[in-house]
Amino acid sequence: MPQPVNAELGQVSELFMLLASIAYVVALVFFVLDLVKSSSTIGALESRLADEKAAPARSLAGVGARGAGATTSAVPTAPATADDSMDYGSGPRRGRARVAVSLTVLAAVIHGAAVITRGIAAHRVPWGNMYEFCTTGAFLVALIFLVTLTRKDLRFVGSFVVGLVVIMLCAATVGFPTPVARLIPALQSYWLIVHVSIAVASSALFTITFAMSVLQLLQTSREAKLLAGKADTARFLRLVPSALSLENLSYRLNAVAFVGWTFTLMAGAIWAEQAWGRYWGWDTKEVWTFVIWTVYAGYLHARATRGWTGTRAAWLSIVGYLCIVFNFTIVNIYFSGLHSYSGV
Repeated sequence: MPQPVNAELGQVSELFMLLASIAYVVALVFFVLDLVKSSSTIGALESRLADEKAAPARSLAGVGARGAGATTSAVPTAPATADDSMDYGSGPRRGRARVAVSLTVLAAVIHGAAVITRGIAAHRVPWGNMYEFCTTGAFLVALIFLVTLTRKDLRFVGSFVVGLVVIMLCAATVGFPTPVARLIPALQSYWLIVHVSIAVASSALFTITFAMSVLQLLQTSREAKLLAGKADTARFLRLVPSALSLENLSYRLNAVAFVGWTFTLMAGAIWAEQAWGRYWGWDTKEVWTFVIWTVYAGYLHARATRGWTGTRAAWLSIVGYLCIVFNFTIVNIYFSGLHSYSGV
C-alpha cells in the first residue's frame, strides 16, 4: 500500500525554497557590488600608475611636498583576482565577494533542505515534474559552483551563475507550481533515479559553461577593442581571466557534462524499452535529447579536430544550452507525447 504524501511537509519545503531564493538574491546583489567596486579600484590603480609613468618628476615632487605617508595612503590597492589559471591571487581580500560566497553557501544549505523535505513529503526522489526538475537542477548548479570555488577562483562568474539559479527558482515557483504528489505509474521505476539524476547533473554543468561562454564572448570583444586602442567600456571584465582561459575551462567542463548526457541518452533508451517495448520511438522529447547530444558532440569535435576555437566555439556552447532550455520548456509544455510529465 503506497504511503500518502505529506502535504504539511510539502509546505515546509516551499517555505525553505522561498528563503533560499531570498538568500540567493542577496548573494547576487553582493556579487554585482563586488564586480563594480573591484573594477573601480583596479581602474583607479591603473589611472594612478599611468599618471606616475607619464610624469615621474611631478610625482616625486609631490612626495616631497606631502610626505611619503600621505602618498602611500592615496594609492589604491588592487583587489585579489584570479589569474588565467583561475587560481586565487594575492592581494587584499574582497569583502563583498566573501559575503556573496557565504550567502550562497547559506542559500544552498536551505535549498538542499527544501529539495530533501520535498522528497520525504512525496516518499520518492524529488524530480518527477518540471517544478522538481528545475529546483533540483538549480540546487546542483549552486552546489557545483561552490565545490569548484574550493579549488579555483570563479567568483567572477558568481553573478551570472547565481543569477541563473534565481531565474530557475522563479521559473519553478511562478511558472511551474506543482503541489507535492505521487508519481504517475509510468515514472514509478528505479530508472527515474538513474536517468533523471544524470540529466539534472549534466544540465547543471552545461548551465555553468553557458555562463562562461557568455563571458568569453564579452571578454573577446573587450580584448579586441583594447588591441585597437579603443576605450575600455566593460571594466568589470578586468576581474575576469582572458577569453582563451575561459574557453579552455568551458571546454573541459562541457566534455564532462557531455559524458553525463551520453549516459542520460543511453539510460533513457533502456528505460523506454522496459516501459514501452522499444529503445527509440521518435518521441519529441527523445528527438530533442538527441539534438542536444549532437550539438555538444559537434562542439567537442569541431574544437578538438577542426580548430573551431574562440567565438565560434562559444556560440556552439551557447546554442547547445539554448536547446536544453527549449527541450525543458517548449517541448514539455507544448508538445504532447509519451514524455509529457511536466505536471503543469
